[in-house]
Amino acid sequence: MAQGSNFVDYVKICCRSGHGGAGSAHLHRDKHTAKGGPDGGDGGRGGHVILRGNSQLWTLLHLKFRKHIIAENGGPGGSALKSGPFGKDEVLDVPLGTIARNAETNEILFEITEDSETKILTAGGRGGLGNWHFKSPTQQTPRFSQPGEPGKEEWMVLELKVLADVGLVGFPNAGKSTLLSVVSAAKPEIADYAFTTLVPNLGIVSYRDNRSFVMADIPGIIEGASEGKGLGYRFLRHIERNSVLLFMVPADTMRSIADEYDILLNELTAYNPELLAKPRLLAISKSDLLDEELKQEMTTTLPKGLPYIFISSVANQGIVELKDLIWNAIIG
Repeated sequence: MAQGSNFVDYVKICCRSGHGGAGSAHLHRDKHTAKGGPDGGDGGRGGHVILRGNSQLWTLLHLKFRKHIIAENGGPGGSALKSGPFGKDEVLDVPLGTIARNAETNEILFEITEDSETKILTAGGRGGLGNWHFKSPTQQTPRFSQPGEPGKEEWMVLELKVLADVGLVGFPNAGKSTLLSVVSAAKPEIADYAFTTLVPNLGIVSYRDNRSFVMADIPGIIEGASEGKGLGYRFLRHIERNSVLLFMVPADTMRSIADEYDILLNELTAYNPELLAKPRLLAISKSDLLDEELKQEMTTTLPKGLPYIFISSVANQGIVELKDLIWNAIIG
């Protein structure tokens, strides 16, 4: 997956669908018919703006600089009941997990979750009816037809919520990026300062028997993230889509592990209480700093009923066992 500035999870675009073509008011004429009846065809539908799911995409970067999306107008109807051509649809490929919202009303229109799934974002105008539709016993030769329906122009917001099997939740410097770099081929930026991870990084983790799962390193949250502090809502929304939440607390935390876990949990609960329904796991990172006696002592203070594991990404301790724990939580 593209890193850094290549990850774009929010774009605002102006969508203009095509006008419908006008219906024809033609009256049938040929060398044998001087005064034929109406035979004007219908106008063609204007082009739609359509979103299509693409499982190969991870970002909305390709739409960042396409502010105006314009579909073709429909063609006018012709004689001999010939309908006008449809305007060409404008199809935008988007990653799975993309939500479409009306920028003015903020209303969520739909969400794309499957590969090749298509949904109309802005519908094209209908073509006008040709004059033959208006023929009646009292009006044998209507000389009028319908104009095409105008297309729409509206601002839309596309937002991406990362679809992953397991989301890493922890304060900055909890070791999330390091873990991701050890268990997958992802190469997140790693440094010892807060907010190194400015975008969610995705990694595919290989498991036994050629199985695999997707892990997302969500940027570190801080107290108050649910109120928009730090990197706030922008990144918490990615956690909504993960099936399992892996909380990471470093062994050298200044607070107790239970306290740090509670703060993280409170942030998620304040943002969206439904997150509490997801399976949760706890990994105590940087555990190569602990001896067995310290680990035993720590286990007595850990949150009750929460599956936990001591790991060290650098020393490669507990990583295989962690994968087992995650896999069992994913398959439920």
